[in-house]
Amino acid sequence: MLDRRTLLLFMIPIVAGAFIGVFFLYPINEFVYFHEHDPNTGLGLEYTLEQLWLGITGHYPIKVPFYAGVGAFLGLLAAFFFNSLYKSTAQIKTLSDELQKDLLALISHGESSNAEFKSSFKWDLKESKPNKALEDVILKTLAGFMNGEGGSLIIGVADDGEILGLKTDYNILKKKDRDGFEQAVMAAVATKLGTDACQYLQLVFHDVDGKDVCRVITGKSHRPIYIKEGNDLKFYLRTGVSTRELNVQEAVEYISTRWAK
Repeated sequence: MLDRRTLLLFMIPIVAGAFIGVFFLYPINEFVYFHEHDPNTGLGLEYTLEQLWLGITGHYPIKVPFYAGVGAFLGLLAAFFFNSLYKSTAQIKTLSDELQKDLLALISHGESSNAEFKSSFKWDLKESKPNKALEDVILKTLAGFMNGEGGSLIIGVADDGEILGLKTDYNILKKKDRDGFEQAVMAAVATKLGTDACQYLQLVFHDVDGKDVCRVITGKSHRPIYIKEGNDLKFYLRTGVSTRELNVQEAVEYISTRWAK
């Protein structure tokens, strides 16, 4: 099912394309055909109008549907193109707006409905060992942002705003640098949230007093984002300064509103 905006986005170009096919492509083809076979009579316009009239009054039962179909198909292609362009523009705007925010100023304001701090991605600072549960918490936060209004997840920063950096995470990666960290985050997102969810993320690295900090800028998703937990799919949403799991009823009601059918 398509929401109302998407339905209009596709239906209007299809109808307009069909109209153009019948009243523009069809006459042009007839006009060209006439001048190829009888170029010297000067009656091309009259012939074209006559053929168009015969077509739309049912004398040519194949021609009009054919050109309407061609036009509708071209309109559908245009709709797909502009819908893709719209989504890309929205993502670029989200990224641009986030990049305009100063990182230290963002941290100084503390966690909020669109900002969350995490000390690390995989390395448990308390236990001094890798901890997959930390990765799962980050993925829930990202899913919550995507299902909500988007936001920034800043990794390498403690809850109180202390800059910790990413060195401990780098040390347990195969590629111990920013590229390796980004690959690890994207691989985790693709595995647990779906490969297409990666399109809503942009990782930006900052050097703060010689320590790397990663800001994961998250956009609004165009579909519900679920997390795979065993054989179950869980739905998370950012609400206030926390990310929480919605029960089945809450999820159904929210999804029916957020992605209106």
